Amino acid sequence: MARVKLECSNGDIVLDIHEDWAPLGVARFKELVEGALLDECRFFRVVTQPRPFVIQFGINGDPEVSAVWREKTIKDDPVKSSNTEGTFCFATAGANTRTTQFFINLSDNSFLDGQGFSPIGEVVEGMDVVRSICDAYGEAPDQGMIQSKGNEYLKSKFPDLDYIKSATLED
Repeated sequence: MARVKLECSNGDIVLDIHEDWAPLGVARFKELVEGALLDECRFFRVVTQPRPFVIQFGINGDPEVSAVWREKTIKDDPVKSSNTEGTFCFATAGANTRTTQFFINLSDNSFLDGQGFSPIGEVVEGMDVVRSICDAYGEAPDQGMIQSKGNEYLKSKFPDLDYIKSATLED
C-alpha cells in the first residue's frame, strides 16, 4: 500500500492506493503522480443529482500532454474491491481503455463492480474536502474541449472548478 496526498484548491485529500486491489491501475496512478501529470487537473465532472454519484478528474491541463496520454491505455484489473463511498478508480470508455482519468465514488456505487470498474484506492482523509468540490457545473464541461483546449477552456468557461494543485506520493 502507498499513500498519495492531493493538495487541492479547496483543501487536502489523502488517498491510500492498494496494489493488491489493482496492480496495473496502481502502477499507472503512481506513474502519473510521480510525473506530475495530475498537477493542475480540474475536477471537471461532478455528478450529485439525483443522488451523490462521482467526481471525475485526470485530463491534463496542457492539450499536448493530454494527447500523448490519451493513447497510452492499460489493461483492466479484475474487480477485487467494491465501489463504495470514498473509493476511487479509473474512468473508462469500455474494456481495457484506462488512461489518466479517475473518479471518486460519492456514495455506494457497488453496481459499478459488475461493469468492471476496479477501485485502486480510497480516500482516508479529506472526504469533507471531496464533498465540498464545486458542483455548480455538473457534467457541463465538454471532455473533447478539455482535451483540445485544456485548462484555458476550463478557466474561461468554468472558473470556479476546484483542482489539484499538486499530487505527491508519500509511501
